Amino acid sequence: MSEEKKKCGLYMRVSTEDQAREGFSLPEQKERLESFCKFKGYEIIDYYQDAGISAKTGNHRPEFERLKDDIKAKKINTIVALKLDRITRSIYDWENLMTFLDENDAYLDCVNDEINTTSANGKMISRLLMSVSQNEIERTSERTKIGLAGAIKSGHIPHVAPLGYKHEDKRLVIDYSTKDIVVRIFDLYYNGYSYQKISNLFNEEKVLGKDNWRDSTIVTILENEIYKGDFIHGKRTKHPTYYEDVVEPIISKEMWEDCQVQKKKNSRSYKRTLTYLYLQKLKCPKCNRILGGKATTKKNGKTYFYYYCNDCKVQFKENVINEYFEQFIDELTEYDSVVNQFFLPMIKQKFDEPKEHFEKASW
Repeated sequence: MSEEKKKCGLYMRVSTEDQAREGFSLPEQKERLESFCKFKGYEIIDYYQDAGISAKTGNHRPEFERLKDDIKAKKINTIVALKLDRITRSIYDWENLMTFLDENDAYLDCVNDEINTTSANGKMISRLLMSVSQNEIERTSERTKIGLAGAIKSGHIPHVAPLGYKHEDKRLVIDYSTKDIVVRIFDLYYNGYSYQKISNLFNEEKVLGKDNWRDSTIVTILENEIYKGDFIHGKRTKHPTYYEDVVEPIISKEMWEDCQVQKKKNSRSYKRTLTYLYLQKLKCPKCNRILGGKATTKKNGKTYFYYYCNDCKVQFKENVINEYFEQFIDELTEYDSVVNQFFLPMIKQKFDEPKEHFEKASW
């Protein structure tokens, strides 16, 4: 290693799934890194902590970017991290970082992996370790997808139970206390009632003790394939997967399809009464002010809704906001299900292992 004084930036990262894993909390990382620097005689210049962020490609890590800026400014010349995967889990990102370090006469030293980039041998070892790390991630992801597919086929749907269903032993089963409400919605719509007329009727009757039924709620129920026993995983992604007959249906496939045909017929004459879904709920990403709402009606009679900031001259389509919001909810519920079904048992198993195992793994 060069005789040049190592001025260090200690980089610590913890993602959501790391929170419960021993040895990966930010305080634990900080303690180990400080001890390592003291042993090596490194001077600690600053601390950089990214919390709740994965090391996947594309994820913005503000503290890691600040660290890189300090390297460019020559405030520090060495990154010290606990493990290689705290920096990145992508070979592509790793190669870019190696180039960045070379261009700025900077180094990386990892505590647990016992490697550094100050020599050709160290760089070669780091590339090998990164290849193994990414391969392990891809294999784990593949096993998770296979396991999730098998779970879905067994009725383990990774979503919040929709009206008419409930979770029982992790499986989605019919909730007979609310099933008839779903049947009634489909029957009413099939017999000519509009979304708004159904929601108004339910509000008048205070169905389920509620008086806030909305036309959008009725639409969501009518469009959900789960009621005919099917499920689409990743519905709003580029590669959705369709699973047939994974739960007991509440509506026949024929009734469900007939209502979709009816919905297309009604779409031309259907007029929305709840104008702005997100009014007073969105802030401008630039100035943080509440966005205003506006609508335009095209020659075909269809109305499009927008949210805008007069000061920053930015505008967002409501249908795009809908897509992001729905995708976020889908990902959130899916993540929660995956964690509960797959990762928590793994974490529990780790905690149940002998204490000696952890002592051997520590540096």
